[in-house]
This record gives sequence, structure tokens and C-alpha cells, in this order.
Amino acid sequence: MTTYAARPVSPTALKELRSADDGGRGMVPVTDEEGGAPLRCCLRRSVPGERIALVSYAPLRRWAAETGAEPGAYDEQGPVFIHAEECAGPDLDGLPFANAHRTVRRYSGEGHILGGRLVEEPGGFDAAFREAFDDPAVALVHVRAVEYGCFLYEVRRP
Repeated sequence: MTTYAARPVSPTALKELRSADDGGRGMVPVTDEEGGAPLRCCLRRSVPGERIALVSYAPLRRWAAETGAEPGAYDEQGPVFIHAEECAGPDLDGLPFANAHRTVRRYSGEGHILGGRLVEEPGGFDAAFREAFDDPAVALVHVRAVEYGCFLYEVRRP
């Protein structure tokens, strides 16, 4: 059985995002009074009192810079929550943010969208990832929130 791993925003990208996000704006830290924000640095929800920031992040653009892909119009950026200061990163047992409907969006080696699949149950991720990576044209997938379309994390070919 293949195990699929969620990839958080990399430490290098986090350092850059804390200086200027992918939209060119400086980070504005806030104290999270309520908790519950999905943090992309450590792939867990925030707790009340933590210092977090909402920044603009372009995950496909950053992957393309690593691989030489040319996503063209598929390059997009959107809001993600991160800790305002460096954190320990993920401490995962299983996949994060799997308690709601999610979309598994597939991308080619060029960075073009090849389709996607709605995952309605936490147990449906393995099948969605297996289906995606059974297609040799799929290089990576993004797991996104259905309600807002926000990027949650990336999964690469095992």
C-alpha cells in the first residue's frame, strides 16, 4: 500500500513569505483570538493566542521554479494562514484537514490542470491520490478546500 504525504509550505518559502508574500505585500501578524485557522506551515489548526498571518501564496509558481515547468495561466495565488514566527513544522499522523469535503486537483509536469476529484469522506483520499498518480501525466496534486478553493497542501508522486 502506498502512503501519500502532505507537504507543508517549505521552510525557505515560509521565510520569504514572512518578509513579502507572493503578492508583494509585507506580512501583518495578528494574535488569533478564536483559533481554528488552517495553518499551512505546520498543517494543523491554530489555537487561541497564537501569532499568525494571512499571506498570499502561489504554490504552483514555487513548484514550477523548482522544476522548470511553465504553468502559464494556471499559475494562481491565494490566501493561506501561517505562523508569524518560525514553528516546528508538521507533526502528522495521517492527512491534515481531512474532516470536510476537499478537492484533489491534478497537475501535469508542465503545471497545467488535468482535472480533479471531490473527496467527501476522510477515507477517500488514498483512492483519489491513487487514481491521480495512476495517470503518468500527473506530476503532483493540490488538496484544496471546497468552500473557498483555498490551497491546503501538496502531494507529490510517491
